[in-house]
Amino acid sequence: MSERLRRPIVVLISAATTEAESLARALVEERLAACVSRVPVTSTYRWQGNVTSDDEVLLIVKTSDDCVPALEQRVQELHSYDVPEFVVLDPTAVADSYLAWLLEAAGGN
Repeated sequence: MSERLRRPIVVLISAATTEAESLARALVEERLAACVSRVPVTSTYRWQGNVTSDDEVLLIVKTSDDCVPALEQRVQELHSYDVPEFVVLDPTAVADSYLAWLLEAAGGN
């Protein structure tokens, strides 16, 4: 039986400005992510029947598909939101050298 190939994955997570750095650092230190980029954003959303806007940080997490279940679990444990954003994107192309680094850094396999 052939070994399953690991695939690169991008995960979007929004977080309060006060917790974004600690979330990003924990995910990388625990090897659940190879890299987490932080982008300041203003989000407008519906919550508990009201439309509201907040300044947040969008975490763009670069990881591999085999890390996603543990990554989602860890985000649920660490995140302060009742319903944290966790959106998985499947890239159609990734540069070979970046892919090799990403797969080594996320999970270390």
